Amino acid sequence: MTDVSSIFDVSGKVALITGATGSFGRAVSLGLARAGVKVMATGRTDETLKPLVEKIQAEGGDAAYKAADPAVYEEVVKVVDDTKLIFGGIDILVTAAGLSIVKPITEMTEEEFDRVQRANVHGSWHFCKAAGQVMIEQGRGGKVILLGSARGELGLANYSAYSTSKGAVHLLAKNLGCEWGGYGINVNVIAPTVFRSNLTQWMFDDDAFYKNFLKRIPIGRLGEPEDFIGTVIYLSSKASDFMTGAVIAVDGGYTAG
Repeated sequence: MTDVSSIFDVSGKVALITGATGSFGRAVSLGLARAGVKVMATGRTDETLKPLVEKIQAEGGDAAYKAADPAVYEEVVKVVDDTKLIFGGIDILVTAAGLSIVKPITEMTEEEFDRVQRANVHGSWHFCKAAGQVMIEQGRGGKVILLGSARGELGLANYSAYSTSKGAVHLLAKNLGCEWGGYGINVNVIAPTVFRSNLTQWMFDDDAFYKNFLKRIPIGRLGEPEDFIGTVIYLSSKASDFMTGAVIAVDGGYTAG
């Protein structure tokens, strides 16, 4: 009988986390570091990354950072190369970087639409391409966790750019799950509904909106970044070795009804 606790053990692994200073990325970075994972945090600026890494190090964790724009492939490659140089490889990739512009399609510019696609789709594709190559060359498998959304499964007025991008991320995971299965690389999606972040804080502060939205959430509250740590640990560990191409709704039941 397998030691059940051991199949969730991720200690000693190396994780590359994009969007590491956003609400989701920060929670994931701290959660994985506290589970013994070595963390390479990446985002757009050193100024936001440095305090996160210093906090991980102050707690006894092992972490480094490298600023990059996920929409620029050359910068992505430099992050991947630095991760290999500092930590010796990559076992886990979490793509938490993203952007949302919400407005009617008739008022949205093509430049705004493209910005969302480049941040959400191109950025995920770039990191999967670069980090996936490393995982293949290492020959020991790997775990890829893409941040999707309930909006990647369900339509909503004024979300033509964001929903389109997240639907693409969901299908990227399914395609790579098929492409990389033979290498022992698992690719899955965490798809939340609204959770607390700088972008969504207004939803928590607007009492009327908050109460109305809660009618769609069977668990009775919106999500907090910490709500995703358990799922990230699971998808990063041996416990999920027979799971790939899946979209996991961590949404309080939003998409259940």
